[in-house]
Amino acid sequence: MFDHEAEAKQRWGETAEYAESTSRTSKYSTSDFQAAKVDQEAATELFVYAFGNSLPINSAKAQETVAAHRAAITKWFYNCSVEMQKQLALMYIQDSRFKEYYDGRVRGLAQYVHDAIQAQ
Repeated sequence: MFDHEAEAKQRWGETAEYAESTSRTSKYSTSDFQAAKVDQEAATELFVYAFGNSLPINSAKAQETVAAHRAAITKWFYNCSVEMQKQLALMYIQDSRFKEYYDGRVRGLAQYVHDAIQAQ
């Protein structure tokens, strides 16, 4: 089984975002983690809607979706800056696990999410 925690520590362990996320999530209950997942899934569904309706990546609705994605991360994990979100977007197309998550919803969604985030 893939160890997300070890990889996150290796990749981001020296960052303020990692420290903040670790501090915050160490206090979370199972229901907190479930609520965080619901918020993340809701943001993903907004991307599904925008992509499925062929909204341009720089349209107001697509950019509201980008903001909702960033807000969900900030709410539950760490203050997600635009620059950090752009780094995450690169992972969404470069890391097969993230790409499969998005493209498992709708083929081509990972690239759309990346492009919309990069367009802000």
